[in-house]
Amino acid sequence: MTTSQIAFLKGHGTENDFVIVPDPDNALDLPASAVAALCDRRAGIGGDGLLHVVRSAAHPEARALADEAEWFMDYRNADGSVAEMCGNGVRVFARYLQRAGHARAGDLAVATRGGVKKVHLAKNGDVTVSMGRALLPCDGVTVTVDDRSWPARNVNMGNPHAVAFVEDLDHAGDLYAEPAFGPAAVYPDGVNIEFVVDRGPRHVAMRVHERGSGETRSCGTGACAVAVAAARRDGADPAVTGAPVTYTVDLPGGTLAVTEHPDGEIEMTGAAVIVAEGVLDPAWLDALGG
Repeated sequence: MTTSQIAFLKGHGTENDFVIVPDPDNALDLPASAVAALCDRRAGIGGDGLLHVVRSAAHPEARALADEAEWFMDYRNADGSVAEMCGNGVRVFARYLQRAGHARAGDLAVATRGGVKKVHLAKNGDVTVSMGRALLPCDGVTVTVDDRSWPARNVNMGNPHAVAFVEDLDHAGDLYAEPAFGPAAVYPDGVNIEFVVDRGPRHVAMRVHERGSGETRSCGTGACAVAVAAARRDGADPAVTGAPVTYTVDLPGGTLAVTEHPDGEIEMTGAAVIVAEGVLDPAWLDALGG
């Protein structure tokens, strides 16, 4: 970190909330300890994660993508760990770029560790993200909470997910701690775990434990993983039928619409809101040891 003033914003996508730190030239040192302090809900600003806004050309992990996307979402979990992707985060990231004058309503591209994501900023305020294609490894996975266990679908959306269909979302427990899963070798870097119930035809509700963050109010990649897992469970595969499939996914923080197209591309649509902006106190930053 640095003793000079650092601007920040706060935003959320279906109540999945983020600290946003604009840093176009990648001039800031953001160690895991500083990110965790910023995301602390009592002693910091508070957030499920941090969106570090950097020009792709200025970041070593994104330079190769600079010709495709000007901006790189350097995403961090609330504990400071690095993550490949965050679907709600991409929507909020795009909303920030629009607010800052770096993007207009319409289409833009955002670089992430999970690849370049195409984003559409609608005039009604909704943001649609092309989330890429789901990978469905065949590994058998089991998720356990207390004395209950469920088979889970292994879905990769650029980050790993285990999707378990349950009778009642309360069966997921408090989700403060990571639910047990196995075999551990399937997810060597940890996993996001979704618990899902049916609400109606192509309509489900979910809760999620995000690795590094605990239970969150919403998870975009998780909602996509859930929609794909639900579609396969229901016998729907757009690659086979040639027709897109859309699921409505209710999360504690709101609702997302997830559409899987015949070519495998998955689009997620929902709101993205900037709620505040300000400047970090240099004395507080110094106290962090940065």
